[in-house]
Amino acid sequence: MIKAIFFKDSKSFIKGFRMNGHAEYADAGQDIVCAAVSALTVNAVNSIEHFTEDEFTYKNKSGFFEFRFKKETSSPESQLLLHSLLLGLQAIQKDYSAEYISVTSKEV
Repeated sequence: MIKAIFFKDSKSFIKGFRMNGHAEYADAGQDIVCAAVSALTVNAVNSIEHFTEDEFTYKNKSGFFEFRFKKETSSPESQLLLHSLLLGLQAIQKDYSAEYISVTSKEV
């Protein structure tokens, strides 16, 4: 199962997120849940990098991805992109069952 945790402040601004695990919906190379999660995540991070001035760090290993902004605040554009990522992941969870992906938020 993929576990996605979004880190938010008290005003619901997303500070970062972490994803661990594998969906195991199908064999490697055939797993559409994993492919969808990967595509949404890569698109969001690439879009933040190319369309905003916000600085961030990330770690990417097999079955693990973590993203954090370097500063306490981020642009409205970055917030929109991350909320869009969150919405997309929640839709995958709804459509393919919480057996394959769990999406939660944690106040930090």
